[in-house]
Amino acid sequence: MIIQPSDRVAQATTYYFATKLAEIAKLNADGQDIINLGIGSPDLQPPKAVVDQLRESVLDVTANKYQSYRGIPQLRTAFSKWYDRHFGVTLDADEEVLPLIGSKEGVMHIAMSFLQKGDEALVPNPGYPAYAMTTKLAGAKPVYYGLDEENGWKPNFEHLEQMDLSRVKIMWLNYPNMPTGAKADLSFFQELVAFAKKYEILLVHDNPYAFILNDAPLSLLAVEGAKDVAIELNSLSKCYNMAGWRVGVLSGAKDYIDTVLRFKSNMDSGMYRPIQEAAVTALEMDDSWFESINVLYTKRRAIVYQIMDAIHCKYDTSAVGLFVWGKIPKSWQDSGELVDKLLSERKVFITPGFIFGSGGDRYVRISLCADEEVLLEALSRILR
Repeated sequence: MIIQPSDRVAQATTYYFATKLAEIAKLNADGQDIINLGIGSPDLQPPKAVVDQLRESVLDVTANKYQSYRGIPQLRTAFSKWYDRHFGVTLDADEEVLPLIGSKEGVMHIAMSFLQKGDEALVPNPGYPAYAMTTKLAGAKPVYYGLDEENGWKPNFEHLEQMDLSRVKIMWLNYPNMPTGAKADLSFFQELVAFAKKYEILLVHDNPYAFILNDAPLSLLAVEGAKDVAIELNSLSKCYNMAGWRVGVLSGAKDYIDTVLRFKSNMDSGMYRPIQEAAVTALEMDDSWFESINVLYTKRRAIVYQIMDAIHCKYDTSAVGLFVWGKIPKSWQDSGELVDKLLSERKVFITPGFIFGSGGDRYVRISLCADEEVLLEALSRILR
């Protein structure tokens, strides 16, 4: 290559799943028939009313115009009411709500808006790889804080307070946690807010799994005074099966929202209006929608538990979300060895925990995004 990439891009690694999915595609092309239980991409359909609204909106002669960087007022209002209804959080639709083209976009926008060379960000280990990578791309340094099973996959505040936090600007958080499925409670969130205020750290809470197999959805912004030091990402990808639609939201105090908007407005030209209008329909649906999809996920999870048993992994039945997280037996060197063995000999792919950091080395993750028939076939292959 004649023109070399920037140092920023040179340090960016290819997302693990991009490489692995290409490998699986090649195996399938060769007739291997791989069952992929690694990706958290919902296979269920969005609500019918949402699809119907999209069809109707697409036919509007004005649908293809550029849209506001802040999203249409109806969508901001729908998100505000949704937060009030499900989390008891009051948001000003005009100043405290920013629709996003997917919450992963928001992770990058936040990193680029608040971090720079010399700054540090607290990153969970294990945790979503994008937190560390976007921190690096923004020129800052990821400082990993451990999450472990004995502490309920929550940060140890005593350990955190022994660290040099003078350069830490933000702390990435994710509850219900991915990949572990650990839940948060209000007292834990209150402790986080107190910690952030003491050390003047911005909490960035990523909350896309709140309604999946979770009977107690919770927002960090429900804590009194949280808006002083916290912003929250959410998404329609998991809870409404709209992953490919790319609809997310950032919520928080006006000053934080405006800061992110200054960066975002230089990155896109607004979200397609029919998708925004369809998202409004989704957000206005009642709880029966979540109940219906969770009935299916409960049945699937029961089979995934059997798969975990078949590969002799230990798991927590109180965990929630779209995955089951299991600890591998000592007989395996690490999660990668077990995953490669299953892929080569049983034609079943599950996610190795090491991709989420060193804290996941001895764990694997199985997705619930496959129907019961596929899960039973995977179980059968493993048992054979």
